[in-house]
Amino acid sequence: MEQRTIERLGRSVSVVGLGTWQLGADWGSVVADDAHATLDAAVAEGVTFFDTADVYGDGRSEQFCAALHQRHPEVMIATKMGRRVEQLPENYNRQSFLEWNDRSRANLGVEQLDLVQLHCPPDGVYADDAVFEALDEMVSDGRIRAYGVSVETCAQALTAIARPHVATIQIILNCFRLKPLEAVLPAALEAGVGIIARVPLASGLLSGRYDEHTAFAPDDHRNYNRHGEAFDVGETFAGVPYDVGLAAVRELKGLLDPGQSLAQFALRWVIDQPGVSTVIPGARDPEQVRGNAASAALPPLRDDQLAGVRDVYDRLIRPLVHDRW
Repeated sequence: MEQRTIERLGRSVSVVGLGTWQLGADWGSVVADDAHATLDAAVAEGVTFFDTADVYGDGRSEQFCAALHQRHPEVMIATKMGRRVEQLPENYNRQSFLEWNDRSRANLGVEQLDLVQLHCPPDGVYADDAVFEALDEMVSDGRIRAYGVSVETCAQALTAIARPHVATIQIILNCFRLKPLEAVLPAALEAGVGIIARVPLASGLLSGRYDEHTAFAPDDHRNYNRHGEAFDVGETFAGVPYDVGLAAVRELKGLLDPGQSLAQFALRWVIDQPGVSTVIPGARDPEQVRGNAASAALPPLRDDQLAGVRDVYDRLIRPLVHDRW
């Protein structure tokens, strides 16, 4: 699989990674054997970058990734911290960072974490020099190799990119979220900051497998967070109302080449965007992993396909999401 180098990270990552939120919680239950099989299938497909967080299943996802790292020490495990407390800027402080870091290092079974990302912190955190001084100290002390920020908005991304030691930005980027193309990706590319594209399939909408009759489990965020009841609504279906997303998906299916799935098309669209380092679709079983990984081997999308995505976005999606995130 293609590997792309992140300049500020000093390391290459597979262009298709694996997000492991699904293996921890909030997507319905996944048994341990299935989680391990899913992770191993990703390695077999050439995936070298795995993204987790301390809150995914209260550490369950990190522990699955720890077992994977023991089996395959060559892979890179990136985790996130910050969502274990009330989302107030003052809670993002040195003491909290050390406590969260200790917990993640224990969960992942390592002395030094490859990459730690602040997990969608509130706006005030980005302007706080003490936050980034504490992160720099953690690098100097050998607790972490590098740090980044997972963001909700393009404005947050641009502020984080301006910080000299931020190695990566994780941001929602998909066929329903085009705003990062305007300024965030060019700024990251110029600065040598990696772009980790999350929610690339809009919580599964862009898999093309759902319709008006699809039912999601009670413990699935696609059921309980459709209006932002638990966390930012942009994390669920990329903030697009479900019915609008279904209508857009039906139009996007008309752009597919024979034998190409909508999920592979949508992932290839992300891969083709200049500045993207890795895209991290989630998966609940090996079959999904293999289907997603196959997008890396597809040829770049044609100009007419790219124009088709833009047209669907401008007509159906832009008024609902563009100015919000």
